[in-house]
Amino acid sequence: MITKIYKSLRSLCALSLLCALCASCDDMFNPADENNRTEDAMYEESKYAHGLLIYGYDRLPYITTTQTDIATDDAVTNVTSSAYLNMATGTWASDYNPMSQWDNCKDGIQYVNLFLSKVERVKWAPSAASKQQMFVDRLKGEAFGLRALFYYYLLMAHGGYGDDGVLYGVPLLLTPEDGSSDFNQPRATFADCMKQIFADCDSAMLLLPDHYEDIFDNNAIPEKYRALGAEYSGFNLVFGTKARNLMSAKIAEAIKAQAALLAASPAFRDQSGVTSAEAATLCANVLKRIGGMDGFDPTGNVWYKNKTKLDPAAAEMPEILWREDRHKNADQERENYPPTLYGQGRTNPSQNLVDAFPMRSGRPITDANSGYDPQNPYANRDPRLSDDVIYNGMTFRKTTIITGTYPNENNETDDNLNSIGTSTRTGYYLQKLLRDDVSPLSSSLIEQQHIYPRIRYTEMFLAYAEAANDAWGPKVDQAGAGFTAYDVIKAIRKRAGLGTDEYGRELPEGDSYLEECAGDQAKMTNLIRNERRLELCFENKRFWDLRRWQMPLNETVKGVKIDRNEETGVLTYHYMDVEERRYDSSYQWYGPIPKAELLKWSNLKQNKGWQ
Repeated sequence: MITKIYKSLRSLCALSLLCALCASCDDMFNPADENNRTEDAMYEESKYAHGLLIYGYDRLPYITTTQTDIATDDAVTNVTSSAYLNMATGTWASDYNPMSQWDNCKDGIQYVNLFLSKVERVKWAPSAASKQQMFVDRLKGEAFGLRALFYYYLLMAHGGYGDDGVLYGVPLLLTPEDGSSDFNQPRATFADCMKQIFADCDSAMLLLPDHYEDIFDNNAIPEKYRALGAEYSGFNLVFGTKARNLMSAKIAEAIKAQAALLAASPAFRDQSGVTSAEAATLCANVLKRIGGMDGFDPTGNVWYKNKTKLDPAAAEMPEILWREDRHKNADQERENYPPTLYGQGRTNPSQNLVDAFPMRSGRPITDANSGYDPQNPYANRDPRLSDDVIYNGMTFRKTTIITGTYPNENNETDDNLNSIGTSTRTGYYLQKLLRDDVSPLSSSLIEQQHIYPRIRYTEMFLAYAEAANDAWGPKVDQAGAGFTAYDVIKAIRKRAGLGTDEYGRELPEGDSYLEECAGDQAKMTNLIRNERRLELCFENKRFWDLRRWQMPLNETVKGVKIDRNEETGVLTYHYMDVEERRYDSSYQWYGPIPKAELLKWSNLKQNKGWQ
């Protein structure tokens, strides 16, 4: 039993470390009794207490590089030891789960709960009642928003049906655990978890501002703080630009909408208590903050190429709702540049994904009227293809990348299919998210600023389109958004350059394929899903989308082998199977509860099909 309690309190052990780190310099020379910090010290020292919330932020569940797509039909990797590769090829189990969010998010919840239990007793600004209240409100709001986020990710990764036919979420823990806690807690229903996520998001939205920005007029201060004597300098200290990128009301509202879309998806909708109409309305609320379609960023699909705004000191991007600044590095480029550019070529886009990009006319390549030429497969394609994927013969960083079986102009073959250990396995290399002004070679290293989008507005537009189409059809707006699913997809495709000829001129018939889909709800569903696949590719979304849509997980990943006739120069394309996916969709649409937890706690139920 002692061992069980010790493992369950691993978060508190980290808290003890925090206490040691927060010891004052004075204690180094004049140690307190036994050099221990008491809980009472937390209430007198705000930095000490704030550390709990910082530990919560440290457990944000976002992956900041391209990783999980290699476990889907969108990509493979040349790293044979990859946990995601192993998972996708048959080793996914309750005791081997690279997608697990259990430990990280539960630790985050423990820190947040500890913080919420103490925040109102801490002296954040003892000399000013207005500052004290503003700090309490902001910090509580941040904590509520973080807890909602952690539960959202836990539901994505571990929500599912038990053998009894009930849709379960995870144990709901709203108070901090300690040595006297009952750790043997059952899973709450998925619906109850959703209610808690909604409640936490609502609490965060009541306490937090939409944006963190400085003001210069006391009249701009909310009345509740003015009544306490607040002035704009104190308001800026708490709610000003220095707090930018922390949890805000608009971020909490977006998390609520994301969770609603998950709950209204085919995998969960029967027992989640959330409808597509509700999800569409919540997504619309997020988008109303930027004026709906008026806030649609015309360059949002290539935000990662906007170098002037990638600097953390630059103004916020209109495409990015919440971001993580990663500062100068060459990590993503070092991992994914082709070998001739001194990269490791780790993420290899699949032929499956390449085939999902339509023609420039907007029609799928499988459409008889698309004009697709199998002997010239990259001609007149959706411009997003050449933005996101490096294919044979493309020029990238002033270098011609040859992924076929013949050398480039410098007689180099390292970029060729399966040429060396860092070569592509599919005939394609990743381009999306990479900066072309980075040099990963150690002897001539050039690093650049990077950011990672935690939440993009395009994702929220797509979420609205998906839910609105599911609830009311392509051209109906019952959420009061001022736009429909059709309007969103039309804007996204127009931004991408679809419905135009090879010179970028609008076709007389416009985007005729979109118009066909607009008259058929099922066709529009497929189109929206494909647009989401393209717009969000390599941003770690595909795995979760396939599962919540209950689409096949085991589609074999394909690639292309390109040979050249040395006499005529004619290229021949041979499409091939690269990697079989070994998932079982009968139960793996829902992730497992960790086996180690089931062995410890008898009240936990496993999801159906998992051992």
